[in-house]
Amino acid sequence: MNRKERRRQAKQGTGLRQRNRAGAAPIAIGTNDPRLAQAFELFGAGRMGDAEGLVRQVLAGDPEQPDALHLLGVIGTETGHADAALPLLEKAVTLAPARPEFRLGLANAFYALRRWEDTVAACETVLKRRRDLAEARNLLGLAQLALGRADAAEAQFRKLVALRPDHPGAHHNLGNALLARHRPADAADAYRAALARAPDFADGWTNLGIARRMTGDHAGAEAAFRRVVALLPESPDALSNLGLALRAQDRLDDALVAFDAALAKQPDFALALNNRGGTLMRLARVAEAAESYRRAVASRPDLIAADSSLLLCLSYMPDVPAAEVARAHRDWAARHADAVSGAAAPPAAARDPDHDPDRRLRVGYVSPDLRAHSVSFFFEPLLAAHDPAAVETFCYAEVAKPDATTARLRDLADHWRDTVGMTDVELADRVRADRIDILVDLAGHTRNNRLLVFARRPAPVQATWLGYPATTGMAAMGWRLTDAVADPPGEADAHYSERLVRIADGFLCYRPPDAAPAVAPPPSETAGHVTFASFNNLQKLSDPTIRVWGRLLAAMPDARLVLKGSIPGGDTAHAALRARFADAGVAVDRVEFLPRADRLADHLALYGRVDVALDTFPYNGTTTSCEALWMGVPVVTLAGDRHAGRVGASLLTGLGLPDLVADDEDAYVRIAAGLAENGARRARLRADLRDRMASSPLCDGPGFARRIEAAYREMWRQCRADGAQTVR
Repeated sequence: MNRKERRRQAKQGTGLRQRNRAGAAPIAIGTNDPRLAQAFELFGAGRMGDAEGLVRQVLAGDPEQPDALHLLGVIGTETGHADAALPLLEKAVTLAPARPEFRLGLANAFYALRRWEDTVAACETVLKRRRDLAEARNLLGLAQLALGRADAAEAQFRKLVALRPDHPGAHHNLGNALLARHRPADAADAYRAALARAPDFADGWTNLGIARRMTGDHAGAEAAFRRVVALLPESPDALSNLGLALRAQDRLDDALVAFDAALAKQPDFALALNNRGGTLMRLARVAEAAESYRRAVASRPDLIAADSSLLLCLSYMPDVPAAEVARAHRDWAARHADAVSGAAAPPAAARDPDHDPDRRLRVGYVSPDLRAHSVSFFFEPLLAAHDPAAVETFCYAEVAKPDATTARLRDLADHWRDTVGMTDVELADRVRADRIDILVDLAGHTRNNRLLVFARRPAPVQATWLGYPATTGMAAMGWRLTDAVADPPGEADAHYSERLVRIADGFLCYRPPDAAPAVAPPPSETAGHVTFASFNNLQKLSDPTIRVWGRLLAAMPDARLVLKGSIPGGDTAHAALRARFADAGVAVDRVEFLPRADRLADHLALYGRVDVALDTFPYNGTTTSCEALWMGVPVVTLAGDRHAGRVGASLLTGLGLPDLVADDEDAYVRIAAGLAENGARRARLRADLRDRMASSPLCDGPGFARRIEAAYREMWRQCRADGAQTVR
């Protein structure tokens, strides 16, 4: 194979064609007309216009010549005019119903028009006559895949592989079906089989990289995507995929190079802009990330993931007022959710007739984080303590890689639904079929959320809680669970599209980790100085936070600061962060960066080196603050103007430590310095914080569950009194 042919194969795929492409139907000329024979040759050479001219000459003399009608219809399908081709192909089938290739041409037109069911029916008719017709088997599999019937598609592609074992396209399409069935390891085997037969098949390498990424083999994914870049050096998709593989290996600087290379070739490439934004967020370059997301949304307004990621960015940015954050969320809903909500609401006659306000409620929880994730630290105590006489629980788990936490939560739920692969419509229908009374979102605008399921109003009462620090912006989301400290009555309500339900004694309940070691002695006793620390994600280290920490360290010249947040990206990322501290007047040797700890027990043990934990703002820590407190380390926080900046105040108020909550930056420095200088108080707190937490509402699962259930009951009664917030 010469270089030109290898490049053609890399760009186009082989024979049966790459994913989501059906390929042309085989053509057999059943007439001796030399013009049709020549037209067929021209068609095979890609000279569509010349071929069409000859065919039209034939039809001018014989308008019902079936071979001419069929060939003209196939040319129309191949040149993007399947709508005009369809009547020609239908007429050819009517004139020659025994010709399977004619019906296959019709099936190709149906496929091009996205008429998947018609494609299936036409292919099945063909295969009744010609079970060995590989092109029909391939097209049937592609149509089944388009319909979301990955199991049926797999069956067809396995038959195709048996028919054409040496054809790379057969193995490749089998891989696509296996990938759709969430079997990436098996899909990778199929892609490797395709590539063994066509080593320069770019789509095969692309999908092999995707499959490897899904199995966690990120180095293997990188190798596959590098092969694609070599085959298609001008492809922005190839470079963006390479960037994702590099990012997954924490090579963030290299990932940015790849994304920027993709954008140099296509400046408005929304996926690369979105991926670049996510990489900048991990590098704590929040403002740059927001700008990248804005460009992605401007380029592709329908790219909802980028639009939601931009919203999350806003909560980290101290110069964006709370009112503006709320307005941005409502604008998101207007773009993506409100139209869906209006179209999805059924008529009033469809309301659930079972309106008994005291009956057992069917409560569904929707989350991608029912796994080893911070959300589960706070969700599990509620799920474990729900009163089965009051609540029947359903978990809708968007979890691609279940783990031990997933298994534990599954055992606690009354019903478990795996939602990976479900469309929003399918999941909404599943919720309706389960007759859920109260559907609770645990993700907000975080990654892999299912907010557009809520937009379809599948449950009478819909609420959001726990996983996101701001409003969803959606009219379809009726309620939000919070508390009076995190969201003070009156001033906070204007920042939400939801009605706020304030839970007494706090909106959080924490499950202390079983792996937690014993509380260590005060480290200052042996170190000879006080150690401040923050183990929060580094994107929370806003410029005001670093500035205030600089003031604190200036007031405590012997103190040290320890940071432990993932700082991937190598020396460049570390140098940028150190430069920010230097700008705040903090000497480099006073700040220590700790590496990531693979085991939770090792992570928690590091609090043995910490005297006082410093909270971030305007985005507070949650899990990190609870972990510090459980390990006997007091936390100093600054109460801000939004929920994200008041979670620390909520936690400390609930523990009876409101004096550790500052109202402004001066108070923050004063409280932290005073605590550092008061060794006796720090020692007392270190000795009793764990017991204080264990006996507080923060760790009282049953008490918390009763308060949440009471809130659900009141929401349910209010819903019925209002004539239902939504109807089924």
